[in-house]
Amino acid sequence: MKKKILVTGGAGYIGSHTTVELQNAGYEVVIIDNLSNSNINVLDGIEKITGIRPVFSQTDCNDSKAVEKVITDNPDIIGVIHFAASKAVGESVQKPLSYYRNNLVSLINLLELMPQHSIKGLVFSSSCTVYGQPDILPVTENAPVKPATSPYGNTKQINEEIIRDTIYAGAPFKSILLRYFNPIGAHPSAEIGELPIGVPQNLVPFLTQTAAGIRPELSVFGDDYDTPDGSCIRDYIHVVDLAKAHVIAIDRMLGDKSKDNLEIFNLGTGNGVSVLELINTFEKATGVKAPHKIAGRREGDIEKVWANPKHANEVLGWKAQETLENALRSAWKWQQKLAK
Repeated sequence: MKKKILVTGGAGYIGSHTTVELQNAGYEVVIIDNLSNSNINVLDGIEKITGIRPVFSQTDCNDSKAVEKVITDNPDIIGVIHFAASKAVGESVQKPLSYYRNNLVSLINLLELMPQHSIKGLVFSSSCTVYGQPDILPVTENAPVKPATSPYGNTKQINEEIIRDTIYAGAPFKSILLRYFNPIGAHPSAEIGELPIGVPQNLVPFLTQTAAGIRPELSVFGDDYDTPDGSCIRDYIHVVDLAKAHVIAIDRMLGDKSKDNLEIFNLGTGNGVSVLELINTFEKATGVKAPHKIAGRREGDIEKVWANPKHANEVLGWKAQETLENALRSAWKWQQKLAK
């Protein structure tokens, strides 16, 4: 019998790609998503790629009774991957209470339900934002967690602490915290990709919409940072590489390969790329121009951060494979598909 995994936020960007990789690896997937920042049509794309339509429930993770009903209806769920969260840095500065309520309560509900239903493991979708502006680059998992520069980043830190305290208190399950750097791109089939509601909050969908003529120009937030070209530096990772790491993490927990009940891994390429370099790489990879202008710095942004992925490479047994060019080409292919 196939092992069944609950994926919260599974209709979202990273959740949908992870669902594909889980199904390709032989897992059965149950998705819960309130569709606040995703589209039900994503299920069609998942089915086209894998030949399997995952079980889906339109459920808000903040509603504990509704989540419990999904788990009760699927009593053989043995692992959870928790993506469901509000995730825009800028918006979180404007709407902090909404972010704290949504991102903290949803996790607490899951942690309370897991022992009651003998669920063995939790993979948590965390972020490199927990490092703030690191003192040493590239950043390792041993770098200190710094005061968050946004409510979004703070919810990731607090959620990590909640999981750590729960494990320390003797919870009968394991957890792996995956600290993402910057996911970009789309599935090579162009059946699923990043699908922002309204104005994109992330760089690459705004970039592809600008290249497609949907947006007049892209704003580069700041050109006076202490970086070679003055724009912020990030570690951009292909979403399919990121998705595959979740399958490896689930395998690790359920196969009792994890050394501790709580493990942390950075998921990045190890390469720092500036915003202006990314735009230039996109234009070269696709042959399409992306009009852009320099704007003022954006509150909550970190100057530069990129990963030291050695721990994930050696201990988790995962490594980013895709190039930046391939990731950007896949994002453009997805944008062209959306235009049809």
